[in-house]
Amino acid sequence: MRHWPLLALRLTTPRLELRLPGLDDLDALADRAAEGVHDSGEMPFGEPWTDAPPHERARSTVQVHFRQWGTWSPGHWACSFVTVWESQVVGVQEMRAVDFAVTREVATGSWLGRRFHGKGIGTEMRAAVLHLAFAGLGARYARSSAFADNAASLAVSRKLGYREDGIGVFNRRGEAVVQQRVRLSRDEWRTPDGFEIHNLAPCLPLFGVAEGITDAGGAP
Repeated sequence: MRHWPLLALRLTTPRLELRLPGLDDLDALADRAAEGVHDSGEMPFGEPWTDAPPHERARSTVQVHFRQWGTWSPGHWACSFVTVWESQVVGVQEMRAVDFAVTREVATGSWLGRRFHGKGIGTEMRAAVLHLAFAGLGARYARSSAFADNAASLAVSRKLGYREDGIGVFNRRGEAVVQQRVRLSRDEWRTPDGFEIHNLAPCLPLFGVAEGITDAGGAP
């Protein structure tokens, strides 16, 4: 699509493909949300959207992508990729930024269908968007956060080299909980082998990037 080149943007790793979803992908992603994202005793999200009934989780999963596309601007964007593993849509990996042209900083968030946990997919898909951020878009920093009891997310951050960046206290289901912030700099990032970016060049203005970065590790 000439006027929305983001639909052709793809990230590939040794096991995964990340892409902006088509309608069939959104349907599959909604199924993953309806099936369950985490154990019932957990709540890894600041907005407890997974407390909703399965059909509402499915519908809201589709709607959030429509909202992101409809409000996208170079100064304020959220890019949510579906993650495909063994030909299945298994979850979503988001990267977002405000005033990226100035700040050169992105933030990330993600979720996986519960039955796909424990396979290393979460680490690999976050590494894919970090490669896009640092090598493709020229970001200086990437940040993330997780509640202190979300051991899996914090383990991914440690594995990828993030450093602790302070804490915050948030209201989660009516209780105060600690959130750990983490940050990774471009200088500390090392792209694993086999990570590539495809069809990036036409998308750069939509990310607030004036021209391509030469070390993208794949055809821009």
